[in-house]
Amino acid sequence: MASSANGCTNHPCVLVHRPFEFSSSRLNSSLATPIFGCKPKGLSIRCQSSTSTDETKTAKQRNLFDNASNLLTNLLSGGKIGSMPTAEGAVSDLFGKPLFFSLYDWFIEHGSVYKLAFGPKAFVVVSDPIVARHILRENAFSYDKGVLADILEPIMGKGLIPADLDTWKQRRRVIAPGFHSLYLETMAKMFANCSERMTTKFDKLLEAEASRGENKIELDLEAEFSSLALDIIGLGVFNYDFGSVTKESPVIKAVYGTLFEAEHRSTFYIPYWKIPLAKWLVPRQRKFQTDLKVINDCLDGLIKNAKETREEADVEKLQQRDYSNIKDASLLRFLVDMRGVDADDRQLRDDLMTMLIAGHETTAAVLTWSIFFLAQHPSKMKKAQAEIDSVLGQERITLEVIKKLEYVRLIVVEALRLYPQPPLLIRRSLKSDTLPGGYNGVKDGYQIPAGTDLFISVYNLHRSPYFWDNPNDFEPERFRVQKSSQVDGWAGFDPSRSPGALYPNEIISDFAFLPFGGGPRKCVGDQFALMESTVALAVLLQKFDVNLRGSPESVELVTGATIHTKSGMWCQLKKRSSTAD
Repeated sequence: MASSANGCTNHPCVLVHRPFEFSSSRLNSSLATPIFGCKPKGLSIRCQSSTSTDETKTAKQRNLFDNASNLLTNLLSGGKIGSMPTAEGAVSDLFGKPLFFSLYDWFIEHGSVYKLAFGPKAFVVVSDPIVARHILRENAFSYDKGVLADILEPIMGKGLIPADLDTWKQRRRVIAPGFHSLYLETMAKMFANCSERMTTKFDKLLEAEASRGENKIELDLEAEFSSLALDIIGLGVFNYDFGSVTKESPVIKAVYGTLFEAEHRSTFYIPYWKIPLAKWLVPRQRKFQTDLKVINDCLDGLIKNAKETREEADVEKLQQRDYSNIKDASLLRFLVDMRGVDADDRQLRDDLMTMLIAGHETTAAVLTWSIFFLAQHPSKMKKAQAEIDSVLGQERITLEVIKKLEYVRLIVVEALRLYPQPPLLIRRSLKSDTLPGGYNGVKDGYQIPAGTDLFISVYNLHRSPYFWDNPNDFEPERFRVQKSSQVDGWAGFDPSRSPGALYPNEIISDFAFLPFGGGPRKCVGDQFALMESTVALAVLLQKFDVNLRGSPESVELVTGATIHTKSGMWCQLKKRSSTAD
C-alpha cells in the first residue's frame, strides 16, 4: 500500500501533510466532487501515539474501502497492464487533496512509471522525461487524448485538443502557419495595449485612493489577469473586443460560465452530463447550454462577417501581409482568407472555441503564479524591474523588445515549471506498446495493451529531484545554465540545443520541461501565450510594486483544468517610487 499524506510510515513520528480540506473550486456546485479541487493547508507534525479513536475508526473505514477497491481493480483491470509498481490502496488518498500531489508522493515511492489502481480502473502514471518523450514524440500517433477528448468534445467539438487524429492532422496544417512572425509582431503591440488598459485602470484606482490619503490599492490580481487574458484572446484570435477589463457583458458572462463548465468536466469523475435529458433537467447543464448558445451566436456572427469580407490568398502571401496596417489581424481572418481551405462554419467555431478556452485559463494562471513567486522574492522582482527599465524606457513593446526581456521571460517559464498548466497530460494507447523503463525502472520496459489510459505528470517531471537541482525553489536563473546528464537515455539540459528559441522548451530540456506538451501534438499557441505573459508582466512591473495582502499560505490552491486559487490572489499595489510623478 502506498504511503499517503494522511498516514504515517513505519517511523513513529513523521512529517506529513496536514489533511487537505475539500473545496469545489470556483464552480459552486453541490453536484461537483472534483478529484483535483482541493486546497493544501501546509505541513504539520503528527505522531502515531496521538492518534485518536475517531482517527483509528476512520483509518479502518478507509482501509476497508481501499481493500474493496483494490480487489475490484485486480478482478476487472489489474491483469490487463504489464507488471509494474502499483500504488494500491490509493482511493482514499484521492479525496481531500489535489490528485497531482498524491501522484508526486507515489512517484517518489514507486518510481518513474507505476500503475494507479482504483475501482474498476487502472491508469499508468509517467513521471520521467525518457518515457514522456516516447509517448509524445517517438510514438506519438499510437496515442490519443482519451478521457480528455471524451470530456471536452461536447464543448470544443473537433477543435485541436479533442479532435480525432485525422481531423487534428488537417486542422493543425491549417492553423499552425497562422502563428507566423509578422502576426506575432502585431500581437506584441496588442498585448501591450491591452496590458496598458489594465494598468490605466489601476492608476485611476490609485488616484481615487490618493484623494483619501492612501498610497496603495488592494486587488484580486488573478481576476484582473483573467479579464486581461480574455480581452487578448478575443482580439488576437477572432477580432472581438470583450473589453472585460473595464466592463461586463452577456457574452463575457457566458464565456466564464463555459470556462467553469470545461473545468468542471475535466475534474468530475462521472460524466453525468451524458445522461439523456441531463442538459435539460440539471440546472447547471441548462445554464451551460444557454451560455454555449450565446458564445456560438457571437462566433457565428464573426465568422459570417469574416467570410463576407474574404480576401483569398496563398499561405505565403498571407504570412507576408502588412499586419500593422490592417484593421483585422486576427487568426480567424488568416484561416478564412487561406486559399484552398474551405472549413465549414462549425469547424471554424470549434477551432475558435478551443483556442478561447485553452488560451485563456493558461495565461491567467501563469501571470498569477509569476506574481505569487515574485512577491515572495523581492530581490528577483527588483531584478526584473531593473531589466524592464533598461529595455523599455520610452520604447513601445515589439517582438525585438521582448527578445531583450530575458529575465522576465525566464520568470514566466519558471512559474510554469513550478505550477504547470495543466499539471497532467492525459493519453490513451491506440495499440499495444512497450514503455521504456525510465530512470531506475525495469531495463526491458513495461508492456501496455491497447486502451491503456496514461497520466503524464508534468508536475512530477518539473519537480523531479532526479533531473532538477533544488526542484521546489523559485530560481529563474536555472534556465541559463547547462546541466549535463547523469541519467542514461536523457540528454540533459542544454540551451544551445534549440538555437533562436525565445523560451526554454522540451527540446532544450529533453522532455524534462513540458509547459506546452511536446512532439506533434504540442500546443500550437505556445509562443502566443508566453509572449502575452511576458508583455503583461513587464507592463505591470514597470509601473507598480506588488506585495501579497497576506502570507503566501493564505493563497489557497485549487486545481481543475489549471492550477489556480480558491478565493483569488489578493495583492497590494503601489506606484513604483522610481516611476512616480
